[in-house]
Amino acid sequence: MEAPGDGPPADAPRLVKASPRPGQARPPPRAGRTVVARHRPRIPPIAHPVRAPLLPTPCSPPESLVPTSSRSAVRTAVLPVAGLGTRFLPVTKAVPKEMLPLVDRPCIDYAVAEAVAAGIERVVLVTSPAKASLARYYEPDPDLEAHLRAHGKDELLARVQAIGRGVQVETVIQQQALGLGHAVLTARKVVDDEVFAVLLADDVVDAAEPAIGQLIDAWQPGHAVVALMEVPAEETRRYGVCAGLWREPDLMEVHAMVEKPAPAVAPSNQAIVGRYVLPREIFAILERTDEGSGGEIQLTDALATLAARGQVLGKVFEGRRFDTGNVLGFLEATLHYTRKRPELRAGLDEILDRL
Repeated sequence: MEAPGDGPPADAPRLVKASPRPGQARPPPRAGRTVVARHRPRIPPIAHPVRAPLLPTPCSPPESLVPTSSRSAVRTAVLPVAGLGTRFLPVTKAVPKEMLPLVDRPCIDYAVAEAVAAGIERVVLVTSPAKASLARYYEPDPDLEAHLRAHGKDELLARVQAIGRGVQVETVIQQQALGLGHAVLTARKVVDDEVFAVLLADDVVDAAEPAIGQLIDAWQPGHAVVALMEVPAEETRRYGVCAGLWREPDLMEVHAMVEKPAPAVAPSNQAIVGRYVLPREIFAILERTDEGSGGEIQLTDALATLAARGQVLGKVFEGRRFDTGNVLGFLEATLHYTRKRPELRAGLDEILDRL
């Protein structure tokens, strides 16, 4: 989650603490800082979207992901991928962070495959002019395919042709990285849907059922849905934390959000991670949202506006999440997905035993 603005206005909504989930003791009263939206009449200019000349090309989901329902309400997913990837410098000076491989597939492909498995038909990459390789990955490569075919490499040919299968991939250029909220707003002119998904490629989720699909199943008209993950108390300072009432054991009615609270003041241990289902209304709210820290427009602030209206749900998803946006999380994900490959697991274990 992004850092919020400098503080709530005097008429900010009262923080409502999360009620205990079934089987949990009620936490003692605590105080936290509520993230609220501040508004002003202007926003930074957004470059006109540019659609990449991409065809609906072949992306098959990982073996663990299979479509589970039609989920026809949500057809478009936005992936904000314009960041500089400074935690991975110097390699990200030349290679986009999202193209770093987890085994033999780039990180971004895990998010796209998850979207496809959830029934998403169209993916919009909000990217920067310096990241042309993201679009190229989803374009057909006739020369490569001809080479593989001529040399009888049929298995590799099939894997290359499977990239992007079942989804239309487009790109929109974000000229300046001005926050997650601005990235979502940049996609406005090519997203006509009443509701759409947002996936952060840094958050890779290994799940029997796609995480974004679980959020779509929980979606209700006029609402946003955010992915929730229970974290240890000492880690709440790393996330945005939701406060509200439990409708079901895994579904919260979110009343407020506390950005990176210390464990002693966290209203719950339900952290927001990078999966969202958003109503089109979010664009109008983002247009009026004031810049937060670093001059960025924060999606958190816009969601806080919806939460104050009772329009945000938090879904505790099932699956194992990896934060590939930092080096150790990336290494953990690499080891996890390597060990899931039968032909690689024994060799990896031997290597680890020698270390």
